[in-house]
Amino acid sequence: MRLFDLNPQQLEAVRTTRGPVLILAGAGTGKTHVITSRIAYLLSEGVPAHKILALTFTNKAANEMRNRVGNVRGNVKGSKLTICTFHALCVQILRQDIEKLGYKKNFSIYDESDQLGLIRKIITRLAAANEKLDPGLARSFISKAKNQRRKILPCEPTLESAVFLRYQQELKTFNAVDFDDLLTLAVQLLNEFPDVRAKWENRFEFVMVDEFQDTNSLQLELVRQIGEKHSNVCVVGDDDQSIYGWRGAEIANILEFERHFHLPKIVKLEQNYRSTNAILGAANSIIRLNPFRRPKSLWSDNGEGEPIRIIEVPDDREEASYVVGEIQKQQLAEQCRWAEFAVIFRMNAQSRLLEETLRRLHIPYRVVGGHSFFERREVKDLLAYLSCLNNPQDDVSLLRIINTPARGIGGSTIELAIQESNKANQSIYETLLSESFQNLLTQRTREAIRKFTELVDEYETKLFQPLADLAKTVEGLLLQIGYFQDLRRGCKTPEESLNREENVRELIRAIADFQARSTDGLPGFLADTALDREHEGEPDKSVDGVTLITFHAAKGLEFTQVFLIGLEEGLLPHSRSKLDGNLEEERRLFYVGITRAKRNLTLTHCTSRFRYGSPSPCYPSSFLKDLDARFTQLLSFHQLTNKPAGEGTARAHFAKMRELLGGNGTLGRS
Repeated sequence: MRLFDLNPQQLEAVRTTRGPVLILAGAGTGKTHVITSRIAYLLSEGVPAHKILALTFTNKAANEMRNRVGNVRGNVKGSKLTICTFHALCVQILRQDIEKLGYKKNFSIYDESDQLGLIRKIITRLAAANEKLDPGLARSFISKAKNQRRKILPCEPTLESAVFLRYQQELKTFNAVDFDDLLTLAVQLLNEFPDVRAKWENRFEFVMVDEFQDTNSLQLELVRQIGEKHSNVCVVGDDDQSIYGWRGAEIANILEFERHFHLPKIVKLEQNYRSTNAILGAANSIIRLNPFRRPKSLWSDNGEGEPIRIIEVPDDREEASYVVGEIQKQQLAEQCRWAEFAVIFRMNAQSRLLEETLRRLHIPYRVVGGHSFFERREVKDLLAYLSCLNNPQDDVSLLRIINTPARGIGGSTIELAIQESNKANQSIYETLLSESFQNLLTQRTREAIRKFTELVDEYETKLFQPLADLAKTVEGLLLQIGYFQDLRRGCKTPEESLNREENVRELIRAIADFQARSTDGLPGFLADTALDREHEGEPDKSVDGVTLITFHAAKGLEFTQVFLIGLEEGLLPHSRSKLDGNLEEERRLFYVGITRAKRNLTLTHCTSRFRYGSPSPCYPSSFLKDLDARFTQLLSFHQLTNKPAGEGTARAHFAKMRELLGGNGTLGRS
């Protein structure tokens, strides 16, 4: 086992394998390398692979970790190592024993849009004429109540509480769970059934958790339930990068680790391998002002580097123009990839002017967190078919596909089916099959319903046959129902039609790929896909383009040249943070933004910003005055924009122009 490339603190973190360990890994200090080296070290010490559990927050992180362990250890049997997300582990736990909680093992997992669809229907049924409730707010209320393990009682008078209770009741009727249920039900199983808990705590002797500062109380309890017996729990995190309090993350989990795991070994990783000392000095000067943190100070062997540039610009349009112009100038001078540049902002809406300017100058870019693959209509249609074939009790999926493509089952018939299913307290599929419901229909509609239920029955049987080729069976289903023809009819251009068809074929390829590596069949594919959908929006490094990204989405990423824009009071720190008392989290957000930069960092703020068509005055972020002046340089926008290009930049510019014009500097012959 090679450990020569680890620094002394990393080496200590890797070799301390017994008892609780807290690794405080500052930004850019090589935490992924430490985790993978630690797993490889455990294996080299003779620990069986199946005794090791490593938990992450994204599938991307889990896959990267698995690949790196394979690279370090050579031919490790990856199937024996459990490296997965919290939600994926919960799916494993529930697939084995969810029946103890009154569910069937082929449960469906509802994503956000499935949840909203169900919540909308429930609000329509329960709300009085003068009552209104936004489905998104109701979903947030439900999620928060579950994560806080708040008991909602039937006697509570609010519409939110009534929606929560009906939502849970209907989910169970449909044999479905949402992402919050994956955690709550897994924790409930381990708490209430000692035999289930014994099975999992005996299985894993060593538990490791990445990004521990992002865990909530349920995730902490899950780790305790599985890791308490052997006590070999190692968590890696950075309280200075805890920026997800708004979605339930509890910084207390890392600040009070000793309360949950007795007498832990604490190892600090402070040597940064990413940034210059000017960038790190500025980051340290900001974050040390937070009172509740574990003290640490980042440093680097990468030299002092250029000071951080701070520029006040007249307005947001000038800001976008200046930042994009600077990116264009630097890319031309250095002949580097566009992907080495990132613009980071607090609110998604700030990307619009940047996109406009980048498009005008034909500079490639990508907005991280744009319209996702799984949110496309045709992808959702096919996933709804698969979910319905896996679990016909899944009403949300069934309602999406019952008349897609059109098969003569109209809106009034569907509404009647919903009403009858509510009366009988059964799923819509069971209602469609019932004689009492069919007696309410015309002969023509009865026939259309019969064909649909036979289709579901036929393909449910085909997909669950031993050795069934899932991808070919799904392709057969789409051909039988004429899905591609229907898709083409709904497209405005041949280009759109090709793109949408390609999305469907991409999903079929994903099914084939899954079956090549797993024996878990259709339920396994749907669970895998649901977990993938939870963590979308990370940039594709193979695509060359300037990255436009929010502070929150930028965590874990790094870029050679970074621009942090809109550093104004009300934006960063956000005006809401003062009201909610979250100023420390906003400061951590700024710290995360600063530490994304490897070599150059520019900060901009506006004198005014256009709101509702007229300029509104802006004031510099209070965080800017907290930066240590030794590491910063205040620059004049007007001097910068009137300054002639340097000789090197001009030469590179003309060379680039000659290249674009065919090599001889002339415009070509007519």
